[in-house]
Amino acid sequence: MAIELSKESRTTAIASLQRYFLENMDEEIGNIAAGGLLCFFLEEIGPAIYNKAVTDVQDRLQAKVLEIDIEVHEDEFQYWRKFDKPRKGR
Repeated sequence: MAIELSKESRTTAIASLQRYFLENMDEEIGNIAAGGLLCFFLEEIGPAIYNKAVTDVQDRLQAKVLEIDIEVHEDEFQYWRKFDKPRKGR
């Protein structure tokens, strides 16, 4: 499954890469080069990040499923308990 960004996210990511190079590498990187680097990151590293995110979501969902019985549990046969209060003098 290819990881794709929206046009807006892609534009923002390219601008971010250009700023990173300018501020941390003391050199400019052009729009085309930054776009190529972004494609490389998405294709090479993106799947590892995506797979980790999917695993994290699966773990959280499984934990929530295991807690469902606690969250929605109702005690059974409770009607008569409200009448079974200890009586005085007996």
